[in-house]
Amino acid sequence: MARWLKWTINLVILTALITACSVIYWQLMTNRTLILNCSSELFDRHSHGNVDGKYYLLVDVLIAANNAQVNYRYFNFDGTSAGTISMQGKVEKIEANSMTYQIAVQTKTESELEKHKDWPEHMKYLSYISSLHFNASGIHNLSIEVLDMDDTKDYAVVLFQPSNTVCGCRIVNSRI
Repeated sequence: MARWLKWTINLVILTALITACSVIYWQLMTNRTLILNCSSELFDRHSHGNVDGKYYLLVDVLIAANNAQVNYRYFNFDGTSAGTISMQGKVEKIEANSMTYQIAVQTKTESELEKHKDWPEHMKYLSYISSLHFNASGIHNLSIEVLDMDDTKDYAVVLFQPSNTVCGCRIVNSRI
């Protein structure tokens, strides 16, 4: 009788250990996090060198588990706000070999600063192209491709599509 009790206790302990390891593994695999603070200078090629055609773009990227948020913040050369576009969605796929994140954007919020009138051309384009996708399918597909990365310096060069934007980014957190 003592022998079957020992086997039962061992089996219960083994089952608990396997369950605990499975839960820890699942947490690690679903706890992907990527936080980037990106920046770029924008120049309107139609402005012929005027300060009015120069803008700063800051892009904040937050990917946590399967959720994604991308905030585009535009600034005039003097530092005043020129507009914002915020997008939220789900990570559809991560292509590890090309370091590309495919995001299905489900919601978009745009700033109301004199709607479209004084927006930078890049912001007008991003608003236009994402609105086309929302009107056609209800989802805007966005990709974030890491072109170059230096983990030791917490720096990456990132391409955002379809906006055709290349930014230098500070890696705040990368657990993918």
